[in-house]
Parts: sequence; C-alpha cells; structure tokens
Amino acid sequence: MPAELIFFVLVASGVSVPRPLAIVGEVAVCAVLLLQFVAACRLVIAARRDGAGWWAAFRSVGRLLPEPVRRIMGFDTKGLVSLALFVARRRNGVPEGAVGVSYSGGQLALQLSFLFAMVVEAVGVEMLLRGIGAPEGLRMVILVVDLYSILIVLAVIAACVTRPHVLSDGELRIRYGAFFDLRVPRERISSMRVARNFNESGMVRVEDGRLSVAVASQTNVVVELHEPVTVVRPMGKRAEARTLRFFADDPKLVIPEEARTR
Repeated sequence: MPAELIFFVLVASGVSVPRPLAIVGEVAVCAVLLLQFVAACRLVIAARRDGAGWWAAFRSVGRLLPEPVRRIMGFDTKGLVSLALFVARRRNGVPEGAVGVSYSGGQLALQLSFLFAMVVEAVGVEMLLRGIGAPEGLRMVILVVDLYSILIVLAVIAACVTRPHVLSDGELRIRYGAFFDLRVPRERISSMRVARNFNESGMVRVEDGRLSVAVASQTNVVVELHEPVTVVRPMGKRAEARTLRFFADDPKLVIPEEARTR
C-alpha cells in the first residue's frame, strides 16, 4: 500500500513513471488483491459451513485485517456517526431513565484550538503550494488529506459530546468518545467518591489494577469494585482493574451527596 500510494501521488503530480515500473507495480497490486479475494471467499465458505448466516459470514472477512486496523476503522465509522448525532442533537447509548454524564467540557477548548490550528495549516499549505507552482494533482491529494484530518478532529469532538458516561439502575458505563467503552454492573461497585487528580498520563491507562480514563490529564471520580472487571483498551489489549478513575464535568451526577469527598 505505501508503494501504491507513492505511485498514485507521482501520477497525480504529473511525474512520468517508466512504463515497465508501472506495469510491475500494477501486476503486484492485482496479485495481492486476487489473493485477498480468494482468502475472503474461503472465510465466507468456512463460516457458512459452521452454520453462520450470510451477514455473519460476510463479516468474517474482517479477519483479513489485523485487529488494530479494524479498530481504527471502527473509530472513524463511530466518529462519523457521532457527527450525524451531534447535528441531530441526539446522544448515543443513553436509555430512558438513565443519566448521561458529560466529560467533554474539560477538553473542548483544547480541541477547538487544535481544530483551528489544523484549518490554518490546511489553508497555509494550499497557498504555499500554489505559490511555488506545484502540480494541481499533488495539491488536490494534499488538500484531501488535510480536509479528511479536519473531519476526523470534528468527529472526535462530536463523539465525546454524544457518547457521555451513563449511569443507570443496572450499570455504570465509562466512555471516551469512540475510543473506549467499559460497562460495570452496579452490584460490583463497592464505593464511589470524588477525588481530583490533575497529573494523569495518557488517555486510557491501566496500571497495578487501576484504570484511568483521563480528560486533559484529569480525573475526579474514583470507583472501587468488589471484584475486578476486564478492560479492553482502545487498540485491543486487555487488562484487569479493580479501581476505576475517570473525569466528569459534574461529579454530582454520578455520586450521591453524602459520598462526596474532596
């Protein structure tokens, strides 16, 4: 794929690629695509033999991609769905009777600053390429990449707004946009308290049985469990955690007043 991308950029830029090199490159790409098609067909057939329906059988084709790649694609898909939810002023996964606890306020200013910087960069690069007379094909490729990057940042912001933490009668759901989702049954919770920490490292971190889901390096709610839960980190690694730390814009929505400490 990197070689094919370089070839595409060269062609879009108007660079003359030697014909033999172009033929070899396209034959290699076609061979890889044919191999993937054969492997996908074998996966579908194997799934059907095991009794899976057609939809489940076709979904098994995703096994051709490594799990980190599938997860990244899932992040992008959920982010774009979140953009639609944000426009429609709806939230994901907050059923009737449950409390949605936002956490986006602690990082919104930083995210908007980053978005502004990316817009300025996209405009600046486009003006620079026009000024040096760069080929139109190359300018369009770079512009598309810049615009897609801006779209993804918007999707991340929308996902954090439309996918809040959720507290219901049956569970506590701790989330971070499209990247993280942990469901904790209420019967496993032994205590909850407010405890502010301003030096968390990383977005989602598990260390010594403690999970931290930080917003702008902050957490302010600590949940202790009777027994550990399995945590699936954004890129698929699993760990056990018995203490959960996360950030909420308003911890009072999570913790009863008599249990609050500072």
